[in-house]
Amino acid sequence: MTNARSMVAGLLVASLSACGNEAQTEGTEPEATTETAEPTTTSTEPATPAPPPGGTGTTEDGETVIFAGSARRPAERPAYDPAHLVREPNAPDPEAGDFTLDEAVAGMTTDGQLVAEMGTDFGTLLCDLYADRTPRTVANFIGLVRGTRPWWDARAGQWVTRPYYRGLTFHRVIPDYIVQGGDYLGDGTGTIGYTLPYEPHETLRHDQRGMLALATLEGPDSGGGQFYITDGPAAQLDGTATVFGHCLPEDLVSQIARLPQSGAPDNRPLTPFHVTRVLIRRVPGGAAAAQATPPRLPEGEPETPRGASPDPSETRGRIRDLPRAPAPGHEGHGH
Repeated sequence: MTNARSMVAGLLVASLSACGNEAQTEGTEPEATTETAEPTTTSTEPATPAPPPGGTGTTEDGETVIFAGSARRPAERPAYDPAHLVREPNAPDPEAGDFTLDEAVAGMTTDGQLVAEMGTDFGTLLCDLYADRTPRTVANFIGLVRGTRPWWDARAGQWVTRPYYRGLTFHRVIPDYIVQGGDYLGDGTGTIGYTLPYEPHETLRHDQRGMLALATLEGPDSGGGQFYITDGPAAQLDGTATVFGHCLPEDLVSQIARLPQSGAPDNRPLTPFHVTRVLIRRVPGGAAAAQATPPRLPEGEPETPRGASPDPSETRGRIRDLPRAPAPGHEGHGH
């Protein structure tokens, strides 16, 4: 009898111990992955609203694409030390302030309207560039896109020649007004070592959603690399900055303008929102007739026959086959 009681007691202790261990295992947070929200931390700042659905993936050719259902990392301050920035160039502009449209489009076809294809985390903007009315501004933009116009990198303290916009963020979003981007410092204070003169044209105004203009820091002649796109008529901006294009689709501009943001005065998206790439093309019929250029498949990537079920190794880096994550539970500015 005593032995039986001891056995029962031992079984009860083992059972209770197993239950406790199981409860502890279920209550432990899983290891963080790129598809989970950041852990909650104690903060005196207001809670960050949940970002819109969707996460990003990267194909093997380096293009960023969107897929549904994953939370994104919260916004962070720009990763640079202001004390180490060399904002004023200590060497002359290699172009001496004179970069022409012919230089900008060298090697491109001459057929069709100049169009900037700007990929973003939410989709692609197709922007007509008005080179016939604002040639200097368009030349500068194209040169920065293609990496043929040298610009001053205050972080490196030197003139650099590399594609400028890819990977930068929209650092200011205001519904019914503008979305602004193109600052390599990510906070609206970045300059590129030179400025462009105001280039007005009587037919170009801030009169509708999608107007592409050169953001300024200190008056209409202070534009450089930053740009903005209007989210509706903004007549108060006429005469303050060069309008040099128009972007479609307008509903994508509106969507970007309504990203969760910090509020005035910075109106900075709470989640970094990126320019994933910019291409310059000539398209007969302009932006309205253009289609986004699909990312290149990695060299040697096999095409999957229609109706076939590909091996997982065959889908690596392909947009349509990126894995789907389960849906989560429930920042001087220019103009």
